[in-house]
Amino acid sequence: MKCIKFFCLLLFPVILLAQKAVITGVILDATNVPLSNTNVRTATKGTISDENGFYFLEVDADQQINISFSHVGYKNVILKKVLLSTNETFEFNPVLNTAITQIDEITITASGRKTVDAITTIEPEIIRLLPGATAGVENVLKLLPGVSSNNELSTQYNVRGGNFDENLVYVNEIEVYRPFLIRSGQQESLSFINSAMIQNVSFSAGGFQAKYGDKLSSVLDITYKNPVSYGVQVDASLLGANATIETSGRNKKLSTITGVRYRDNSLLINSQETVTNINPVAFDFQTYESYTISKKINIGFLGTFSVNDYQNKPSARTTNFGTLNDPKSLTIFYAGQEHNQYNTASGALKVTYHLTENTTLKFIPSLYHTVEEESSSIIAQYQLGDLNSDLGTVSNTKSLGTQLNSARNTLDALIFNLEHKGIYHKNTSKLEWGTKYSHEDIRDQLRESEFLDSLGFLVRPNTSEFTNNEPDTPFNTPITALESVNATNYVQTNRLSAYLQYSKQVDWQSNALYLNIGARTQHWSVSGKNIARNAQTVFSPRAQIAFKPNWEKDMFFKIAAGVYHQPPFYREFRDLNGRVNPNVKAQKSIHTVLTNEYSFMLWNSPFKLVSEAYYKDLSNVNTYTVEDVRIRYAANNNAKAYVYGTEFRLNGAFVPGTESWVSLGYMKTEENSDNRGYIARPTDQRIKVGVLFQDYIPSIPHVKMYLNLVYNTGLPGGSPNNADPYLFNSRLRDYKRADLGISYTFVDENKQASKNSWLSGFKELSGGFELFNLFNNQNSITNTWVRDIDTKQQFAVPNYLTSRILNLKVRMRF
Repeated sequence: MKCIKFFCLLLFPVILLAQKAVITGVILDATNVPLSNTNVRTATKGTISDENGFYFLEVDADQQINISFSHVGYKNVILKKVLLSTNETFEFNPVLNTAITQIDEITITASGRKTVDAITTIEPEIIRLLPGATAGVENVLKLLPGVSSNNELSTQYNVRGGNFDENLVYVNEIEVYRPFLIRSGQQESLSFINSAMIQNVSFSAGGFQAKYGDKLSSVLDITYKNPVSYGVQVDASLLGANATIETSGRNKKLSTITGVRYRDNSLLINSQETVTNINPVAFDFQTYESYTISKKINIGFLGTFSVNDYQNKPSARTTNFGTLNDPKSLTIFYAGQEHNQYNTASGALKVTYHLTENTTLKFIPSLYHTVEEESSSIIAQYQLGDLNSDLGTVSNTKSLGTQLNSARNTLDALIFNLEHKGIYHKNTSKLEWGTKYSHEDIRDQLRESEFLDSLGFLVRPNTSEFTNNEPDTPFNTPITALESVNATNYVQTNRLSAYLQYSKQVDWQSNALYLNIGARTQHWSVSGKNIARNAQTVFSPRAQIAFKPNWEKDMFFKIAAGVYHQPPFYREFRDLNGRVNPNVKAQKSIHTVLTNEYSFMLWNSPFKLVSEAYYKDLSNVNTYTVEDVRIRYAANNNAKAYVYGTEFRLNGAFVPGTESWVSLGYMKTEENSDNRGYIARPTDQRIKVGVLFQDYIPSIPHVKMYLNLVYNTGLPGGSPNNADPYLFNSRLRDYKRADLGISYTFVDENKQASKNSWLSGFKELSGGFELFNLFNNQNSITNTWVRDIDTKQQFAVPNYLTSRILNLKVRMRF
């Protein structure tokens, strides 16, 4: 009994502490200069910011409160209905302007911010800590209901029936690009986005505003940090390392954040069935620098450079497949190698000019350059046999043939952008506009071939000139590749786009109503060597209406509708034979999205349920095929398609002081080419389940667990070469994966070390391990097709992805 009393006495202050939360951040003025001596108050508590604009305020958890930020000569910012869960630390960096009072109508819960435009916001700390083979922003996006990816080695993702090329990505309002020639996930190593440099993340899966560019599916909007103090962070694991340096000048006018990353995916690739000598190395350098010239002018610079060097010498592979009644084994012996290299560099300048108190002008010139080379010659010899599952031996082995794949591809692309944006706001109204000029100069050489030999007989293309009528007619056609592409393209594209949008908040019978109406247009022309010049123009109106009724229940409704065009980029001009068709039209989607958000208390913790239903009517569809992550377009605009689906996402504090969520999505998409009827599109991912769960040991709260679970139904694909999708439309197996991460925090902002401890030199130190593919599921991204010589039956042999892997990691911050 005494022990129990003593334990309760020790636990009592912990219980009291558990009822608190913290809001912290840096207070800035309109020119991003930190404001000292700013009053930060709730109804019962208060503090002031220090000389660096930093503030730290402990507030009551699980209760709605208002927080005000005030400073002489500046507007007050009032943060309404703040609702933080127990032990939560929320970062909020307000910007104070001069003149009248402003009110920031935001509700904050453990699930993030509720915004008027229904854009999902994701806490950067979740991105940095969530385990995954390709840890980063994309790793978290794949847990959202409308986002899918069946390849953990790739950073690419599909959104609501779209492909990889239909997603917009911005970093500090600068559009970013990815390499053109990457064809498999294992050739990817690093996402463009450096997670250690992120300040804010916003994502929209559709129905986005006119200010965002011309794509059909989604927008990922990233903001990099503007540091206010010096800091160094180092992350290291068995997969690579990342170092980030943050600096700030004494007068706070200059701030820089610079990141260097190194990645080696050998640990992941070597877990696959192919025995290989591989060296997949990637290096990346990024810097964002901000300088405040005066209270009216700020200049930012984003510079990047990356090298992705992929070298692979496969030797052998054995795959067991088939059914319980008829198990098979495929053995492949390889000779040759492949060497692919992708070098990219970009630079962008962002000038922000505060013309008046209500008017802000931005000018953003940028330049992107990529040089990519593919060089491969791989010979593969196949053997197929019956698997004796009891003994683990193979019998009745038959040699099927030899395959030679060769590629010598080079691409040099230069993209120049010059953009202007403007914002005028007054009271509850805002007018935004922008115009952008882009010049794309692409120099591309494609030389690919595939030779297939079966039992000593060369397999030629399935066309009339290769018809074999032996022995009636002698067959003396020369040796020809089964598939070959040989093309050289020089293409220049000039684009001029513009947008205008107006938004307003009004009170209607004690209810809140938000309106956003806008439109954008783009004119582009295509020309080049041996290419007839062609020009086209598109116009895209869009609108969003949101309604926040004055109900006892916290409900939020929104409808978004608009016309979305995707003018063709270079790869969409290029057909399956490598030829450029300048007459390819912009794909068009009429998109409607209905959204409901319901915030409520459950188990004395805040939760939010987001429900969405959407429909897309697509025309001028440019059909394509997908193999791994390589997209090949038909460049024909000969199809129409549709997409519809529903999504649900419940997130909140399942465990006090943490954020978790469960998402469920259903989606169907089909296309009709040349009026032959509707069939499933390559991205027809019917059911998606994603779970993000965080937990900790109550008695040891610095031991934390992160778990992400993904289930996707199988995608269409895996058809034999040259198969008509209308005659052969199979599906890959379902994708199931779980990644687990466990870490221990030695030092952080809530756990300080004593001055005499060796830990005193760290601002943060944590370490742990990750288990990728926790349940060792055998997922596949494509199939290898082989034919039994006796029965002529074709077998789909899965190309399996990664198996269970242990990774160790450590994080240090000074």
